[in-house]
Amino acid sequence: MIDSVLFLEGAMSVEKLQRYREQMRTELDKVVEFWQKYSHDTQYGGFFTCIGKDGKIYDELKYVWLQGRQVWMYCRLYRTMERFNKPEILEAAKSGGAFLRRFARIPNSGSPWKCAFCLTRDGKALKVQRTIFSECFYVMAMDELARVTGDKDMQVKQPGALNTSTIKFSVKIIFLQPHHFAVYQHSGGAEAAQMMDQLVHWVRVDPSGLGKPQLSGDTPVCSMAVPMMLLCLVQQLTEARSGEEVDKYREVGGWCVKQILQHLQRGGTAILESVSSEGKELPGCAGRLQNPGHALEAGWFLLQYGLENGDQELQRTAVDKFMEIPFLTGWDKEHGGLLYFLDVDGYCPTQLEWSMKLWWPHCEALIAYLMAYSHTKEPALLERFSQVYDYTFSHFSDAENGEWFGYLTQQGKVTLDFKGGPFKGFFHVPRCLYMCEKILDSILNKQES
Repeated sequence: MIDSVLFLEGAMSVEKLQRYREQMRTELDKVVEFWQKYSHDTQYGGFFTCIGKDGKIYDELKYVWLQGRQVWMYCRLYRTMERFNKPEILEAAKSGGAFLRRFARIPNSGSPWKCAFCLTRDGKALKVQRTIFSECFYVMAMDELARVTGDKDMQVKQPGALNTSTIKFSVKIIFLQPHHFAVYQHSGGAEAAQMMDQLVHWVRVDPSGLGKPQLSGDTPVCSMAVPMMLLCLVQQLTEARSGEEVDKYREVGGWCVKQILQHLQRGGTAILESVSSEGKELPGCAGRLQNPGHALEAGWFLLQYGLENGDQELQRTAVDKFMEIPFLTGWDKEHGGLLYFLDVDGYCPTQLEWSMKLWWPHCEALIAYLMAYSHTKEPALLERFSQVYDYTFSHFSDAENGEWFGYLTQQGKVTLDFKGGPFKGFFHVPRCLYMCEKILDSILNKQES
């Protein structure tokens, strides 16, 4: 009798997983079709990202974050999924990459590697952020583009690009000891790797190249987004590679993990978005801030790193702390969905959008719980995934026009009805659908074999 019950539950589980996979596959096809149809700028290159609910372009500005993300996503789909191995996808990625390489970097910013945040349609720099994130997505784009085109150098010089006389060298960081670096000048090398070296230098040695002055009342802060993003780049640059460069990045990856773990505070009961440079809780509302979506994203980054390196303790921490804590505290028990921001002491967060439900935290939760379930087979994690899945597909997905809405009220109503904007592009939704489809394929293939 017990065996019959277990067999029935197993069959139901397989049926459910197959249904999830079909939904992910169908939705990914629709999302890719939407961006192929509406986002390509055939006149100037690159992509439009300010796209209304029905595909109309409402602003022609181009955001470097989103340009890099779309190049990366197209290349990843082209390289790893047979049904997307199409010349039109590769050509779109190459067009986006050429636009980035020609216009993203701004040599008059004080650093030859600093990228703009926002460009005009024809590539003129409009805004610069004093952060590393435009450069991070530039690295992702260039490395993935190099993988599919075979252009391993990704040199700067090209027709219409920045004159190489303004970029005479790249920064190469030689690791002497865990926290000491020597900087040398050299020419050539892979463009993504050169930019990565500069990013590590800005984060771990000297941030002055970012253009942010050190004010007298400003104390050094560690934002979880920084080591998270560097860890993402480490995984990108080391995937299926070996050698001296990979060993260098492994050291960076270990440093990133330690930095992320510092955000586990209050005796292991809270994930805080920002801590001091020494890993201590900061005073005030900034120190109490929690971002459930970021914590969940960090969770699957850490789980992935732990699996790659055989670190079982890190795997357990990733699931028990960086997935469960933000879910239990961030899930809206009355209306469903993940709240955007929380205050660890229960005060009202000062961010005006704190109670909204945004698309990307739900994408990260889907990846996190499905990845965790695939490796632990713990039924509770599949239940978490199912709970997020039901909310996400019933609230964000637009069956009429395609793609997803990104911004809902706390009650789950669409409040901003565009499909793309300054921060929402072709990335979180397709990355989620792509990764979930891949994970579900793996789970079902193992069960069928």
